[in-house]
Amino acid sequence: MNENTKNMKSDKQGNNAIKRREFISKSALLGAGLTAAPLTFANDHSTSSAKIAKHPDFNPDKRMLGMLEVSPIGLGCMSMKSGSYNPPRDKKDMIPVIRGAVDLGVTFFDTAEVYGPFTDEELVGEALAPMRDKVVIASKFGFDLTSGQRGGRNSKPEFIKQAVEGMLKRLRTDRIDLLYLHRLDPNVPVEDVAGTVKDLIKEGKALHFGLSEVSPATIRRAHAEQSVAAVQSEYSMIQRALENQVIDTCGELGIGFVPWGAVNRGFLGDKFNEYSRFSEDSRFAAVPYFTPEAIKVHMEVLVLVREWARKKDATPAQIALAWVMAQKPYIIPIPGTTKLHHMKENMGALDIKFTVSELKEFREALEKLPLVGVRGPETALVDQ
Repeated sequence: MNENTKNMKSDKQGNNAIKRREFISKSALLGAGLTAAPLTFANDHSTSSAKIAKHPDFNPDKRMLGMLEVSPIGLGCMSMKSGSYNPPRDKKDMIPVIRGAVDLGVTFFDTAEVYGPFTDEELVGEALAPMRDKVVIASKFGFDLTSGQRGGRNSKPEFIKQAVEGMLKRLRTDRIDLLYLHRLDPNVPVEDVAGTVKDLIKEGKALHFGLSEVSPATIRRAHAEQSVAAVQSEYSMIQRALENQVIDTCGELGIGFVPWGAVNRGFLGDKFNEYSRFSEDSRFAAVPYFTPEAIKVHMEVLVLVREWARKKDATPAQIALAWVMAQKPYIIPIPGTTKLHHMKENMGALDIKFTVSELKEFREALEKLPLVGVRGPETALVDQ
C-alpha cells in the first residue's frame, strides 16, 4: 500500500466503530489469461442463492469460514518477521501492529510454520497471548522443516502431528482455530491428511480444517473425509484463475474462501508504477506478473482502480479489497502489512458498497484489459 495515498478518511478508518457491510456479486465469473489478452469462460459458474443458503445466517459484522465466524478482513502476518517481501521487522514494532488490528475489530490472523521458518508463529503467539480467546488463529503445515529450513512437502500423518505440537508451543496456545494444509503432498492422499486433522480435532488440538492452493476435486475429496472450513489461494482483480470452479465449489459446500494477495502484493494499492524494477535477490523479481512488461500492461488495471477510488472517495487498496469481498459473501481477504495505518486503511474497505450495476460496469471494464504473467483458468483445476 502506498504510504503517500491521500484521501483516506479518518472517520472511515475508525476502530471498532467501523461499519461492516456484505457484498454479493451477481456478475459472471471470468478467468484470467496467461498472455496480454483477456480470456473468458464459456459458462457462468455463479453460486446460486440455494448454495449460499448452506452457510449460517451472517452477522453483519462478521463473515463465515464454514462454521467459523471471523472478521470480514483478516491480517496476514507472513512478512512481519520472515523477511518474505521485506527485511524482517523488529518484534517490538510488529506486536503493536497485531494488537492494534485487534482494537480495529480484526479477529482473524493468518500465519504458517514455514514463515521464517517459525519466526512469524512465535510473533503471532506472543502478540495475541493476552487476548487469545477473542481471536481466531490460522496456521499451516505441509513442508519438511526438520533442518530448520524449508525442505520438500511432507504431510505424512505422523509428521503432521509432530508439526502441530511445535505450532502449539510457538503460538502459545492449546488449539489452532484453523489448521491448513499449506501445499498438497503428492505422496500422501488428501483423505489421509484430512483424517489426521480429524483426529487432531477430536483431541482438541485443532478446531477447523483448511486447504491451500488445491483443485475443486481435491477440495471435494478432503471435505468428504473431514469438513473443510476454508480454502486459501491467491485472488485479486489481476489474478483471477480461481474463478474457474474453485470459489464456486467453496460456495456449494459451505466453505469459506480466503484470498491472499487481494491487493496484488501492493500493486493495486498504488505501490508500484511502470518504472518499478526489482533486484535479483528480491522475491518480487521472481513473480511473473512483476516483469517490466507485465507491470506496464497492468497499469491499465491500476488506472481503472484509481478511477473507482475517486468515485467512491476511497483509496486504491480499499477498492481492491472491497471488490474482492463483493464477489461472494463467504470471501475473507487477509492483506498483509507491517504498518498499523495500513491496517486502518484496509478496514476502511468495509465502508465501500458496490451496487449490482456498478459491479457489472466494473467487471465489463476489467474484462477488456490485457493481463501478462498470470495463471490461466485451467491451472485452477490442478493442485499447485
